[in-house]
Amino acid sequence: MKKDYSKLWTLFKSMFVLSACTFGGGFVIVSLMKKRYVEELKWMEEDEMLDVTAITQSAPGPLPVNASVIIGYRIAGVAGSLTAILGTILPPMVIISVISLFYEQFRTNPYIATALQVMRAGVAAVIFDVVINLAGNVVKTGRILYMTMMVVAFVSAYLLDVSAMIIIFVCLGIGLIDLYYNLKKNRAENPSVSNMPKSKNIKSKHVK
Repeated sequence: MKKDYSKLWTLFKSMFVLSACTFGGGFVIVSLMKKRYVEELKWMEEDEMLDVTAITQSAPGPLPVNASVIIGYRIAGVAGSLTAILGTILPPMVIISVISLFYEQFRTNPYIATALQVMRAGVAAVIFDVVINLAGNVVKTGRILYMTMMVVAFVSAYLLDVSAMIIIFVCLGIGLIDLYYNLKKNRAENPSVSNMPKSKNIKSKHVK
């Protein structure tokens, strides 16, 4: 149990620090989550983090909170989800509450306005890094379908001004169709695979 509490504390502390020090939206914090949980703590695989990114973008709600739910559950179950959510929502809740009390002073302060303008450059760089990493992971799959979908989705969103929700649902539909045909193809090529667990069970009974 002590080890579990230690993991929960590390999860809460990591989410709290990331949420408190991250500016620029969900894409930025997801990139930092990847560095923390994949590269530093080794709690997740890079492919898992890519799946988490896709799910959090497709699901309704704030992207950081969605990501914390999945990552927390993956690491420590329901308790991990609750811990991760708490660590994610506390910093912005406190910061926004304080800012709301002094909103007029923040809005008219030239130093704060300049600082926010400068921060945008850093945010743009981090988001660009996220895009490069995600695109690289798609290319690594070697699937022409996925790479084509990525290019078409970019053109549709950037040049044709197609709604992001439409793009997500279309890609989801294509992915489900591709999964169906892959499963059908695997069953046709290996018709005996579905019978293997049953034969193993029978063999184990005879051994007993």
